Amino acid sequence: MRMLITGGTVVDTDPRVRVLPGADVLIEDGTITAVGPGLAGAAGDAEIVDAAGRIVSPGFVDTHRHVWQSVLRSVAADTTLGGYLDLVLGRLAPAFQPEDVRAANLWGALEALDAGITTVCDWSHIQTTPEHTDAALDGLRASGVRAVFGYAHPSPADDARREDEVRRVASLCSSGPVTAALAAWGPVYGSLEAAEADWRLARELGLRLSLHATGVGAVERLHEAGLLGPDVMFVHGNGFTDEAVKLVAGSGGTASVAPVVESQMGHGRPETGRFRAAGITTGLGVDTVTDAPGDLFSVMRAAFAAERLGGGSLGAAEVLRMATAEGAAALGLGDRVGSLRPGLRADVVLLDAGAVNLAPVHDPVGAVVTSAGAGNVDTVIVGGRIVKRAGRLTGVNVPAAREAALRAAERIAAASGLPAPAR
Repeated sequence: MRMLITGGTVVDTDPRVRVLPGADVLIEDGTITAVGPGLAGAAGDAEIVDAAGRIVSPGFVDTHRHVWQSVLRSVAADTTLGGYLDLVLGRLAPAFQPEDVRAANLWGALEALDAGITTVCDWSHIQTTPEHTDAALDGLRASGVRAVFGYAHPSPADDARREDEVRRVASLCSSGPVTAALAAWGPVYGSLEAAEADWRLARELGLRLSLHATGVGAVERLHEAGLLGPDVMFVHGNGFTDEAVKLVAGSGGTASVAPVVESQMGHGRPETGRFRAAGITTGLGVDTVTDAPGDLFSVMRAAFAAERLGGGSLGAAEVLRMATAEGAAALGLGDRVGSLRPGLRADVVLLDAGAVNLAPVHDPVGAVVTSAGAGNVDTVIVGGRIVKRAGRLTGVNVPAAREAALRAAERIAAASGLPAPAR
């Protein structure tokens, strides 16, 4: 159970982003035990992963994604937020059967892994029945991804709350690579009373909370109710008042910014710069592939460009940290993943530095943030297990997963009156 990654250009992200040319990465029993030059002598009978011509990076961390929407790719490319809610949640979501959710979550998680995303926070609001929930979890587990499964009640209505299901999910995810969180509707889409009940429940169970919030009011209402804290992650946050930003920062709360979706759907200017300037730990998220790409390379570039366009000074190293170490910290996983620090789980990505869109690599950090894409991801390791090797996903029947996803997409389209997806 030993592995040595050798001969590559290592880019680490903790305690700061730095490049380590010619460093090795030694992994034992799924944990990083050493990073530095000349580790071959300590590797013993370790499996050798030749990283010559590769950039070796921590696995990427997607802090907000609706994984079940993978089979709805590009269905809402031209919509605003309101149109997305009407189409995807109002019209398409009710057509999903448990087998569709399983296929969609497997396919979406494989998409993430293929792009070097080793950890994803799945904000899952497709819990129509317990069977839907079990199917979502099964899809994630079958993929090999590390995931935070954010359980959302079947709808924002107060009478749709399912405390027994939250408890069941917490028990099902008490160990292993898939852990649980509570994806809260309130107080934005649901009532403050429901939010108060969810916060009590999550804190009783030791679950972190995540909620969508933009504009004025949500942070202030949570503050007045005494609900803010370091276990709360705000998704989006566009248009937060300066006072709201201070309240989140003062509480130790974290944030997830999805700059592609926010720019396209009309949420407002991405708030990466404001949040980080205030000291809020901030990660990046894909959000939904109904109108955005499913890789963090595109998201990093969108964050970089949006902040520069607005007059900010966000640098490439800071963007890379948001996609790795800072994203992990935003999810409460900073002691497990997000960097190559010895003692953390071995979630590692190797990028082909000789590809036509990357070579020559003058600045490995700048290359990852401004030039790389999912097609450059050569090898992906999750917890010391190789899930992608030489550009191909391993350990899963990809053609079968694709066929299941296509069947789910076709059935949902037919049930919803949409044209059949192209094959």
